[in-house]
Amino acid sequence: MQAVLYSKNQCQECDRARMLLQNLNISYLEYILERDFNEKQFSSEFGKDAIFPQIAIDYKHIGNLKETLQYLKDKNVI
Repeated sequence: MQAVLYSKNQCQECDRARMLLQNLNISYLEYILERDFNEKQFSSEFGKDAIFPQIAIDYKHIGNLKETLQYLKDKNVI
């Protein structure tokens, strides 16, 4: 299982997502706001109402942390 994490600095949910992926030994690539993309690109990709973090697993966009937790639960990963 591989993941992509779209995050921003000083974001508790982003920190939690990072820790979740690390604790589950899921390798991930992290893109950080204002380092790898800007707000306009984020909104264009995920929608104007999207919140941080956004997570994709195995090339499938899952959503925010809450949605990712539910996805992992449904897949019996957690």
